[in-house]
Amino acid sequence: MNLKVLFSVLNFAFAFQISLFAQSDAVNRNSYKLHIKRTDERINVDGVLNETVWKTAEKTGKFARILPIDTGFASAQTIVMMAYDKYNLYLAAICYDTLPGKRPVESLRRDFSFGKNDNFIAFIDTYNDQTNGFAFGISAAGAQWDGLQANGGFVSLDWDCKWRSSVKNYPDRWVIEFSIPFRSIRYNEGDKEWGINFSRLDLKTSEKSSWAPVPRQFQSANLAYTGTLVWDKPLPKAGVRFSLIPYVSGKALQDVEAGESAKYKASAGMDAKLTLSTSLNLDLTINPDYSQVEVDRQVTNLDRFELFFPEKRQFFLENSDLFASLGSERIRPFFSRRIGLNVPVLAGGRLSGKMGENYRIGLMDMQTGIKDSIPASNYGVLAIQRKVFQRSNIGAFIVNKQVTNIPEDSLFAGNKFNRVAGIDFNLASVDNRWTGKAFYHQAFYGDVPGEAFALSGAVAYNTQHLFLSLKQAWVGSNYIAETGYVPRKGFHQINPEFKYKFFPQSEKVANHGPGISVDMFFKPDFSLTDRIVSLTYGIEWLNRARLTGEIQKSFVQLLEPFDPTNSGGDSLAAGSKHDWTDAGLVFSSDTRKLFNYVVSGRYGGYYNGTRLNLSGELNYRVQPYGSLAIVVTYNKIELPDPYNDAELILIGPRLDITFTDKIFFTTFVQYNNQIDNVNMNLRFQWRFAPVSDLYIVYTSNSFPEDFISKNRALVVKLSYWFN
Repeated sequence: MNLKVLFSVLNFAFAFQISLFAQSDAVNRNSYKLHIKRTDERINVDGVLNETVWKTAEKTGKFARILPIDTGFASAQTIVMMAYDKYNLYLAAICYDTLPGKRPVESLRRDFSFGKNDNFIAFIDTYNDQTNGFAFGISAAGAQWDGLQANGGFVSLDWDCKWRSSVKNYPDRWVIEFSIPFRSIRYNEGDKEWGINFSRLDLKTSEKSSWAPVPRQFQSANLAYTGTLVWDKPLPKAGVRFSLIPYVSGKALQDVEAGESAKYKASAGMDAKLTLSTSLNLDLTINPDYSQVEVDRQVTNLDRFELFFPEKRQFFLENSDLFASLGSERIRPFFSRRIGLNVPVLAGGRLSGKMGENYRIGLMDMQTGIKDSIPASNYGVLAIQRKVFQRSNIGAFIVNKQVTNIPEDSLFAGNKFNRVAGIDFNLASVDNRWTGKAFYHQAFYGDVPGEAFALSGAVAYNTQHLFLSLKQAWVGSNYIAETGYVPRKGFHQINPEFKYKFFPQSEKVANHGPGISVDMFFKPDFSLTDRIVSLTYGIEWLNRARLTGEIQKSFVQLLEPFDPTNSGGDSLAAGSKHDWTDAGLVFSSDTRKLFNYVVSGRYGGYYNGTRLNLSGELNYRVQPYGSLAIVVTYNKIELPDPYNDAELILIGPRLDITFTDKIFFTTFVQYNNQIDNVNMNLRFQWRFAPVSDLYIVYTSNSFPEDFISKNRALVVKLSYWFN
């Protein structure tokens, strides 16, 4: 047995033994039960609870505090009731106030920032597996918040579905009603119980609370800590349901820098959703258009490796954890942004959901077309996941990229195919104190040389006071995942981390404590190339303000020539060694205030010179109609001759206006002197019906000296959801 196989076996054995130990402590979900009954009464979703069903429905008990302390009951209490009919799940809640004054809200925009809005959220474990589910929430101003829950409860807000809600505000309370169609969610037919919890954030009292208690070290979305929703009858089987989402769009584009005149293009396409069962969904797309997707926020790039930007396209998002959670954060065998950003997507399909009690499946296939010299390709991925123990799972997958058509004038000399197959084990104990992961992936392409693998093992232990984690990875020098995100190859990594929190008896300070982490990279021969040792101390106040200080000692032996300013100057030599120390502070203000901010500063060594970094994000809201924000980053790098000094400035003002909860306008301007560019994005959205939109988007890139345009585009897109 060679070393890499032995290492992989030890990873899985270690994770398996930890999982056996971690699964022993069960959380009692039966202590919190809410019974739900069917009604034939017509419920008007208006925030006025005058229907008979709300007078007779069972009510939740007192909400428990999560933050700033997780003992006792919340001072701002909440009552929740639920009902259902043939087509919809209904929820009503009364959120009582104890302090006078306006309820803080940022805007009317959907999927609002959790910590900047008074809000109520329901977390629904429809599969009753304490791992996957749905989240539906609302702010005190009536803005909707919805997302998919995966990996124990983390919420992806990029998912939208059709549902209705309403809020009524009174001096001493605000009242909520939800109507969630059964066809908008997935569940197991015949079940009589779901996991469920309700979260309330009351910013005036600075309290976060929940119906079923959640320890303060975890997010309130954590599905390890839920009560039980008990149905009066088994959930019925759903028939096949079909939805169409056609679109039409028109574009005007001009590449001014290349001296081209404006080009005009009209297009049409369609998405389709086919619900095969209560838990299995088929999504299809033909000639999709992603021009309405919001522009990425720029960053000053001082990294030696490729930067990561998240997926924002709707088609790739439902059950996306089956694909996106393969591997780890920086060893991803599948990254959907590789598909169709530089070439057109012709068509695609995705089958995803639950197969029985213990299995989940994800099958995706996408076909792209030719553009210029870029060949057409087919992208396929199959992932199968099986639940083990109570909250852990093991899965296998294969990702395939196949070049299908090469342009006649192309000089393409890459691989005709690239495949990655592997197995992942995800650990989550019943009480969520133990989490971890182990995986082994193998790449296949052409004449594969040796070392075309990636393997990793990680485990973390988290209590109210203590956080411990250990991560390690080994990536072969010939591991190529063309449809993935693997910015670095040919290394061994080990990363231990320790944090501790004190919770003092104080009227101002919520908690404080130290942390230390060591992140080390080695060549395949185990010689050290990178080491970062970080010492931190953080303080969090009861008003939600935070201050963190850090001292960091870094060592780097460059594997390739590198310009630390990324400005095109002389590069430091490959093999050169650099050792430096720097320190920094980060302060986040009280987000309840109309004006709030995050500021940071850092100074110290940087390779063979010094760097001063100052950054800030300033926000002012005019609730509930929007906010004005500006992000500023300044880097001053001084290096000895003959290397370049640099002053890098990134400024990004953003105006976000929500005229109503259905009409939005965002202006985003980014000035970046590192790439000598001013980017402007104007985005108007009218949601004239549920998940049906009119978009008008204007983008431009200009030279900052005289604002002469490099390129610009205007897009108008109309889509409508037909059930």
